[in-house]
Order: sequence, then C-alpha cells, then structure tokens
Amino acid sequence: MSHHDHKAKALAVGSVRAAVVIVSDSRTEKTDESGALIRELIDRSGHQVISHDLIPNDSGQITRVLEEQLEGQAEAIIFSGGTGLSRRDLTIETVSPRFDKRLDGFGEFFRRYSESEIGSSAMMSRAAAGTIRGKLVVCLPGSKGAVKLALERLLLPELQHLVWEISR
Repeated sequence: MSHHDHKAKALAVGSVRAAVVIVSDSRTEKTDESGALIRELIDRSGHQVISHDLIPNDSGQITRVLEEQLEGQAEAIIFSGGTGLSRRDLTIETVSPRFDKRLDGFGEFFRRYSESEIGSSAMMSRAAAGTIRGKLVVCLPGSKGAVKLALERLLLPELQHLVWEISR
C-alpha cells in the first residue's frame, strides 16, 4: 500500500478526539494562551477537544492526568509545558518513559522547524511524541509559538494518519 493509500484510508478515521493538558506553575485559566490556542486550532481543523486540564509541574499530577486520559475516550493526548531544562520541568521525565513506541521524527522535525524561527535555542527543546496503550501522546513546549508551529506544521496535517496507524 502506498503512502497516499495510507493517508486516504486514514481520512476515514474522521474527527479525532483530543485531550489537552497544560503543565504550568504560573498559568491560570485566564492566562493560559497556549491552551486556548491548542483548543482553537484543533476545533478549527475539524477535530474535537474532549477535555482540558491545567495542572502544576508535578510528576504525581502529570501521572494522574495521563492515566485518566489513557482510560478515557481521547485518541490523542497533548501536553504543553514542563518540557524545558529547569528543575521544575518534569513532563518529559514523567511521560516519555511510558512510551510504548517513540515517534522520534516528531521531535526532530519540531527542532528543525523551530531553528528557523528561534535559532540555536531550538536545541533546548525536548518536544517528544510517542504512543502509550494505543493512544498518541505528544509533549510540547508551553509557548504559543511552539504550540502554533507543532500543531500547524506537524500534528494537524498528520493527526488522522497518526491515529489510524496507531489503531491498526
């Protein structure tokens, strides 16, 4: 089956159900611009945001919400925040060891595209994606620019295809 055949079959997936999890010690519902942007871009693309959580940079909280979403109806779980290099950034350490399969190309492409926008600082991005128990799990930086780049250039163009491949 060709790449184009795969993508055509993937369109049959239809609307993808996504959970959004914002990891931040400083944002509130009113100041969470990245979460609002994720919801807007997903909705505009014809997919559904079925839940939105705002939690602190805390491994226990990240694990709890991840587990809830893995048991729920979401086909894609998008974390934003907690991916930096500070001691408080725990999303990658908490989520990525649980990946059944890593989607290394996601982080590689994210850093490559980021480099053209922010220069060599892109090397500090620990954006990652993989599968856990048959669901797509993505970890993005918390900035609006990073969210916009990741969703518009990487995730949304391939979301149905990714979900279809994971579910086969």
